[in-house]
Amino acid sequence: MASINRSDQFTATGAARAGGPGSLAGRTVSRVGFGAMQLERLRGDRGAAVALLRRAVELGIDHIDTAQFYGHGFVNEVIAEALRPEDDVLVVSKVGAEPDADGPIPLRLAQRPEQLRAGVEDNLKSLGVERIPLVNLRRADTGPGLRAEGDQLVDMDDQLAVLTALRDEGKIGEIGLSSVTPEQLRRGLPAGIACVQNAYSLVARGDEEMLELCVAEGIAWVPYFPLGSAFAGMPKVTDEPAVIAAARAQGSTPAQIGLAWLLHHAPNVLLIPGTADPEHLRANVDAGALTLDEATLAALDAVPTRSGDIALD
Repeated sequence: MASINRSDQFTATGAARAGGPGSLAGRTVSRVGFGAMQLERLRGDRGAAVALLRRAVELGIDHIDTAQFYGHGFVNEVIAEALRPEDDVLVVSKVGAEPDADGPIPLRLAQRPEQLRAGVEDNLKSLGVERIPLVNLRRADTGPGLRAEGDQLVDMDDQLAVLTALRDEGKIGEIGLSSVTPEQLRRGLPAGIACVQNAYSLVARGDEEMLELCVAEGIAWVPYFPLGSAFAGMPKVTDEPAVIAAARAQGSTPAQIGLAWLLHHAPNVLLIPGTADPEHLRANVDAGALTLDEATLAALDAVPTRSGDIALD
């Protein structure tokens, strides 16, 4: 990871970086970022969506995670409208799926190389940029959730080849991987991997080996489902007695404790919690300022991992 000095504590707008400074795609960013998927809930009030993103910038967030298939381009368009060049926000996108308005769910896989290229082009257009600093490849080898089959079963080397070509063309800056195994990450290392996005939380730590590999390789770890799965029947961080006790002692919420634990757990962790609510946004930012003492961390570390195979984001 890149070295961090005192000047890195503040964003380009002068706000203290939410969660402190971290490193992603060769630059310093806030360790607490913003996952933009839930902005689709504000489709009926575009002004509120723009205002929420402006509030995120004011609160010291300069790392936003998005995708063209979030709201069929709506989310990217709002980001393009809300952000200003002087904000210097790192916008990260992903490819590997596309909208499917007529399907049983409004999303389908788009894993073939030509689909990945088209996905990058669509992201460039809706974000209104000529280059995306970081694009994550969303794989679909595990579930529950969308599983690759038929012509969507694509070798990762073929996918990395097209992303590397797009990087050489200057259309993307760095390459990330999402929903991958340690073996796949090792296969991808020669291509230059900037981050990994996998399902990971206090109650789902099956990827500890891969997290350690990312620390060793200087790769950012950006977990989705950071508070456990939202799917019925799967464990939630906020239900754990140790988390509830820590929240009570800290005067915070269980969700904030779950996010704070991730930031304390490894130096390369960056968070992208999502919300469509300004108060929830502020609570997520405040989680980045929590300090957990050794006794609290030990109690949280003792919580057993309760799930391994979690649905894709």
